[in-house]
Amino acid sequence: MKRLLFWTLFYVCQMLALALLAWHLLAQWSFAYPIGYRWVGIGETIARYAPLNRYRADFEFTSAQEHWRLFGEITAAVQSGGKGLEQISYLLPDGQPQALMHAAEIMHLEDVADLIDGFYRVGIAAFLAWLVLLAVVYRRRLRLPAPRTTVQGWLAGVGLLTTMVLLAGPEKLFYWLHTQVFPAGHQWYFHYQDSLMTTLMKAPDIFAFIAVLLVLLWAALWCMASYGLQRLLRWTRARAASAASASIAGEALNLTR
Repeated sequence: MKRLLFWTLFYVCQMLALALLAWHLLAQWSFAYPIGYRWVGIGETIARYAPLNRYRADFEFTSAQEHWRLFGEITAAVQSGGKGLEQISYLLPDGQPQALMHAAEIMHLEDVADLIDGFYRVGIAAFLAWLVLLAVVYRRRLRLPAPRTTVQGWLAGVGLLTTMVLLAGPEKLFYWLHTQVFPAGHQWYFHYQDSLMTTLMKAPDIFAFIAVLLVLLWAALWCMASYGLQRLLRWTRARAASAASASIAGEALNLTR
């Protein structure tokens, strides 16, 4: 039972630490937004709904490159505690800057920034705990569970989670989670006609694209971490065995003198 609890804690910490690493790496590349932009048809959404926006004008005249820049600035802002959200703007046809978002949108993204800050704290704490557990594994020369067992457990967990999401309905689950994680009274749902932020992301479609990227990168990092750990522990055991053999050989040599 202790072994099961130990390895469960070990892999949960590894999962959270690698999830944070996957998020952070993708954030540096704005979550591959230019690719998602084309795949989910954001350009067409902007062309259709931007002229109907009740708060901002002429966004339909901006270019795809401008949209990529704006999303990148939003990503950088929410990764930095929400700093700079008010300064994000696009250029009107006459060359004058226009703030991209109104107050309710900025408040929502500040809530998102707070949520991301919390995720970083949890991920960093999990990473530190994982290092402690890894030190225990190293010092005690423990053997990792067989790769087949680990993969089966990982696939079972992903399969269960995927089944639950599909049964609940991805869109319904997306909206339900928003009601749970954001403060009461803070607007989080925006119609395309009321929010260039929502139009720019074709929410929630872009989040499905980002989720797939995160899972793929997380899985790749998991495989690399597992392979690296297997090699490290194998090398540790071989080194210990070599040291033990040298010690025995030395004692035998002393006895023959």
